[in-house]
Amino acid sequence: MERPYHISLPKNILRSDALHEYILETSVYPREHKQLKGLREETTKIPWSRMSVPPEEGLLLSLLLKFMNAKKTIEIGVFTGYSLLTTALALPNDGKITAIDLDRKSYDIGLPFIQKAGVEHKINFIESEALPVLDKLLHEMKEEDLYDFAFVDADKTNYTKYHERLLKLVKVGGAIAYDNTLWMGAVAGWKEEHDLLPTDFKIDRDAMVELNKFVAADPRIEISQVPIGDGVTLCRRLY
Repeated sequence: MERPYHISLPKNILRSDALHEYILETSVYPREHKQLKGLREETTKIPWSRMSVPPEEGLLLSLLLKFMNAKKTIEIGVFTGYSLLTTALALPNDGKITAIDLDRKSYDIGLPFIQKAGVEHKINFIESEALPVLDKLLHEMKEEDLYDFAFVDADKTNYTKYHERLLKLVKVGGAIAYDNTLWMGAVAGWKEEHDLLPTDFKIDRDAMVELNKFVAADPRIEISQVPIGDGVTLCRRLY
């Protein structure tokens, strides 16, 4: 499971703290489900809490899922489950989510909030590395069972491998969302002080740069890179 680094770069790429707070207080927190709020606050108590999807991004994902009338989704990288609970709340009562993560312990932190929200029945949590699960799904899944939507927030160096598999697992017209694609702003304007950051941070930053180039040139998808959180790239499968 990926772990973030002890760094000073803000995960939110807005450089105005006042503007970010305005967005949260005006349009995000008043709309945040109470169980999402509880999970967000609980997550701040544990190490690596910055791995959690920010609430403003959660609202975007929820709206997107509802626009799509999505019923079946897959999530790679769960952590404590903020994006997972967001998705489960957005799907209809008979919706289904395949959720994959190496660490069941983190998921168990969020599970009480998922249960209180009444959406646990929508979730199939699989404790595993993602690639073997995706390959198994590719072998077993029928055309009529493909996913409407995929959300990826996991090990950055495998994003392009996930992309190739998800383009076969998500139906034509469906969508894939990749988190962290602006990597705390470090994909552009690399500064001298960045050279002092941990090697793993720089490896993941380079992986995001390569992914951004790759999906921008991929004729199989339409894309939009959204500067929310530290970057979300939305991809719509064309064929």
